[in-house]
Amino acid sequence: MANKKFTELDNLATPVGADIMAIVDDVAGTPTTKKVTATNLMGLAPVQSVAGQTGAVTVSAGDLTDGNFDGEAILGFDASINDQTGTAYTLLASDNGKVVVLDNASAVTVTVPSGLGVGFNCSFVQKGAGQVSFSASSTTIYNRQSHTKINAQYGVASLLAYATDVFVLAGDTAS
Repeated sequence: MANKKFTELDNLATPVGADIMAIVDDVAGTPTTKKVTATNLMGLAPVQSVAGQTGAVTVSAGDLTDGNFDGEAILGFDASINDQTGTAYTLLASDNGKVVVLDNASAVTVTVPSGLGVGFNCSFVQKGAGQVSFSASSTTIYNRQSHTKINAQYGVASLLAYATDVFVLAGDTAS
């Protein structure tokens, strides 16, 4: 890698410690070129660490603040399960991103209240024999076939807010 600009390289690899990199310093408005070895540069780089942590550091979704994953897949994130056994359930903001499993032999009504926020999304599984229906409360629920229920036991549906208090119900639905 000797005496090449980064832009001249086909693949950026970790530089060898003795490799020299030219750095242009323009702090005062007058550019000057300085040569720095990879070892010296990396020795001055700030290091972030987690107290008491050795090896790989686990990052939770809440730590990802810039939303840029550089085209990489997000792996290892499982949806939380919210088990419900009653015949009525009102969605909460904390259900965002969760899977609500509804298990009752009798019919179950899921109320979709206002204020859940644009982008709210939740999946539902009708585990029990009781058919699950969705009821709007100061909200609007659309479905391409005007369906308001999950079709049958073990059916799955999703609810997504694409505008304030406006939702789309999709999946294995029925009227």
